[in-house]
Amino acid sequence: MPTYIVSYDLKAPGKDYGDLIEYLKTMDRWWHNLGSTWVVETDLTAAQLRNGINQHTDQNDKVLVVLSAGVGAWRGFNDSGSDWLKSNL
Repeated sequence: MPTYIVSYDLKAPGKDYGDLIEYLKTMDRWWHNLGSTWVVETDLTAAQLRNGINQHTDQNDKVLVVLSAGVGAWRGFNDSGSDWLKSNL
């Protein structure tokens, strides 16, 4: 199953983006240990995932969805977060 890196820059100050968070949590697997970055596993294409995110964001928000190549490096996460990344990237 493809793994995507999802990052966003939300421009509406004070807006409740709870629906966006709930949408991302519907993915088959997800990791969220950075403020505006998620790693998700889903059978959706990048465009389908972006379109789903678009339903929960405003026109002036920025969204990036990138297919993971399966290689990464990180620091500062607890063992659970690191283990998830090792297993799912």
